[in-house]
Amino acid sequence: MKAPFTQALTLSLTAVTLYAAEDHLVFEPKGSANGKHVVLLSGDEEYRSEESMPMMAQILANNGFKTTVLFSLNEDGTVNPEKGDSLSNSAALDDADAIVMCIRFRHWNDESMQRFENALNRGVPMVALRTSTHAFNFEDKSSKWAKFSFDAEAKSGWEGGFGRNVLGETWVNHHGEHKVEGTRSMIAKDQEKNPVLNGVGTIFATTDVYGAAPAAPSTILLYGQVTETLDPKSPALKGAKNDPMIPIAWTREFDNTGEKNNRILTTTMGAATDLSEESLRRLVVNGVYWGLEMEVPEKADVSIKGEYNPSAYSFKKHKKGLKPADFIVK
Repeated sequence: MKAPFTQALTLSLTAVTLYAAEDHLVFEPKGSANGKHVVLLSGDEEYRSEESMPMMAQILANNGFKTTVLFSLNEDGTVNPEKGDSLSNSAALDDADAIVMCIRFRHWNDESMQRFENALNRGVPMVALRTSTHAFNFEDKSSKWAKFSFDAEAKSGWEGGFGRNVLGETWVNHHGEHKVEGTRSMIAKDQEKNPVLNGVGTIFATTDVYGAAPAAPSTILLYGQVTETLDPKSPALKGAKNDPMIPIAWTREFDNTGEKNNRILTTTMGAATDLSEESLRRLVVNGVYWGLEMEVPEKADVSIKGEYNPSAYSFKKHKKGLKPADFIVK
């Protein structure tokens, strides 16, 4: 059934059926629908999540999920990840079964924050990428949402904010040298058979390793080997940065105010360029299955049905004047 979106435009793609409203995207499941709705949140100033989240939504739709992608928008409806106060169609969070996010320093309005908190409190699983460790920044420390801020103080009840308390870590630092040293994944001891790693091989990311010490209890899946350069063939950097290596992917559960805990997968990889890596895409998809307590495929299909040419990560370099539908991978 066609979703009742205002000014909806129906497009027939090779992989999925899309309903593109003016301010968000909805992909209906391909093949056998599993009845689950995944909401993907884009909105970071550097790592081009406005490009990667539509691509990941299409892949998840190819795996039987209904998916919705939300954006940060200008008043004229064009995508602008620098609009930290904007989240389009936040009503989609009301029936989200899972959330995938790559956001940074957001400060949404009360309505959107309440919907996000409601989803958290009903136990919606979350897959959080890269800057989601510092997803929120409310400068007004008297705000009811100040505890979500990446730098929330202990008196807020959530020192380190949403990142530290829910995802397991907030912003710490660039452990690797930004735009110089890359990341190569190394499987943590005894995690080779963890279902979240089904079909996940070595990942090379052109983003650097973030500083991170995930809050207990967390299960570390992958460590990040700092490489000398951004070349996938680059050797490991010698010295203290790799001794010990820093966690780059972990799972945990968050005990919210409701009856069901949130299953959380966090990875500090996740630029749009990083997601050119098949194994990183599979890690994200596996995280959705695992979070929903569904059987994780041995090797989920994460092929991209079309041309995905992500922009290099950088501040103030997003594509200007585009609407959500312009980010569909065709």
